[in-house]
Amino acid sequence: MVSLVEAIAKSLVDHPDQVVVREAGVKEGSTVIELKVAPEDMGKVIGRQGRIAKALRTVVKAAATKADLKVVVEIVS
Repeated sequence: MVSLVEAIAKSLVDHPDQVVVREAGVKEGSTVIELKVAPEDMGKVIGRQGRIAKALRTVVKAAATKADLKVVVEIVS
C-alpha cells in the first residue's frame, strides 16, 4: 500500500523528490500510512475541499479491502 500511495502522490506534485510515505504503525486495527509532501505541494495533494485527498483514500481503501486489510492514509505537514 505504501508504494501505491507514493506513486499516486508523486504524480500529483511538482516536487516528487520530496514525497515521503511511511507506514506509521497500527491504530485501532488499521495500518496507518503517513504521506508528507513539500509545503507548496500540500494543496495539490489535498485538492479543493479535500476532493483529491478523499479520492486518494478511496483508492487505497479499495486496494486494501481487496487484500483483506484496513488502511488509513494521513496527510501530515
